[in-house]
Amino acid sequence: MTTTPRTLFEKIWGPHTATSRSGRDLLTLDRVFLHDMTSLPAFEQLRQRNLPVADTARTLAVIDHTVATASGRTEETYPVMAPTVRSFRREVTDRGIQLFGLGDPAQGIVHVVAAEQGAILPGMTAVCGDSHTCTNGALGAIAFGIGSTEIAHALAYQALWLPRPKALRVTVDGSLNPLVSGKDVALAIISRFSTDGGVGCAVEYAGSAIRRLTVEERMTLCNLSIEFGSRIGLVAPDDAVFSYLEGRPRTPKGAAFETAVAAWRNLASDENAAYDKEYSLDAGSIAPMVTWGTSPEDAIAVDGSIPQLNQARNPAQRARWERALSYVDLKPGAPIAGTPIDVAFIGSCTNARLSDLRAAARVVRGGKVASTVRALVVPGSSSVKRQAEAEGLDRIFREAGFEWHESACSLCASLGPDIVGRGKRCASTSNRNFENRQGPGSITHLMSPPMVAAAALNGGIADVRTLA
Repeated sequence: MTTTPRTLFEKIWGPHTATSRSGRDLLTLDRVFLHDMTSLPAFEQLRQRNLPVADTARTLAVIDHTVATASGRTEETYPVMAPTVRSFRREVTDRGIQLFGLGDPAQGIVHVVAAEQGAILPGMTAVCGDSHTCTNGALGAIAFGIGSTEIAHALAYQALWLPRPKALRVTVDGSLNPLVSGKDVALAIISRFSTDGGVGCAVEYAGSAIRRLTVEERMTLCNLSIEFGSRIGLVAPDDAVFSYLEGRPRTPKGAAFETAVAAWRNLASDENAAYDKEYSLDAGSIAPMVTWGTSPEDAIAVDGSIPQLNQARNPAQRARWERALSYVDLKPGAPIAGTPIDVAFIGSCTNARLSDLRAAARVVRGGKVASTVRALVVPGSSSVKRQAEAEGLDRIFREAGFEWHESACSLCASLGPDIVGRGKRCASTSNRNFENRQGPGSITHLMSPPMVAAAALNGGIADVRTLA
């Protein structure tokens, strides 16, 4: 008997489809993740409809978005959002949902904690009220962000009605420069194929360069899938993923783990599986990247120049570029390297894992932050923070002039007290450079942790390859 070759996406989505109707699938959910910013309206809907949470054991909550990160912080440190945090904590604890709150040794950003806990595993489906839930696709899972109404439905029924996305494969073959990271690969893909390149698709990242990325770099790549227009980003699970997951709190143990691994190996896309769209990129052509405008699509190599307006694809893009250049106060044709910065931020669900901090510390070691720059490191979780301190990474950063913070989202979305400041320019490891993203009037340049470290020492955007 012959079977039709299937993609990684199809191998997960299909078995989780309970039924289909009018072009939509009822997708069953293995995990529902919650955080303090988007979940309260969902709980209010449950209360109004007198609905319980269907399966608290498959639900996990964190406090991360709206809290302070200064040493000694509590729920009350940022009084503007303290009522929200208190209400969220009461809602989840009253329902028996596991909460990683402030002071918990495993607290952190939801997309970091989920993987650290082994709460997301290959072949699973997961949702969260946050668009960067696609981060978890690096483990070979279908994970995506949803709105508050959908959160309520997911909590009540452990399923959602959804249109089935198309399948897109992005293949990156070849060898990356040692100082080119998963962040650079993601920005190169988005700049090449646009923020609309993955709209309506589940994107699978494949190719020899992707297989050589560490699991945490794959998380960075999948994290930025939403900036590529895709709600879902995936990488086929392999030995690196299995090693990453072994021994984590919610991962199967002993013989059960070996049985799980044997099943997970079958998730890789079959040879000759059909995709609706395919893109490819040569790894050797990717340099350390930096954004110049107000979209992740506005990314260039650090040794490149801001595009001229006549290079725009169409009048709409030219108009957007004109607005972006006005907002960021930069000129067409100017080199991006040397652009002064005011703030350097290493943090967020995109780039605040242990390997990110290690990579930045290698650049920082023995150097000093420029006197004109405020530099801060906000680890992605309390676990990452402890491990970094055990390795002495915090000392390297502090001695260079960086601030060392507690875990939370911090300057990524500036929903807590951390903001860049009006007219200030930030070199950031986060995921979005929209207008006002890091505070009213703030200017954001996205780049990798080593690139942010180089900018902090240099006082402006710098090519990390020349400083290494």
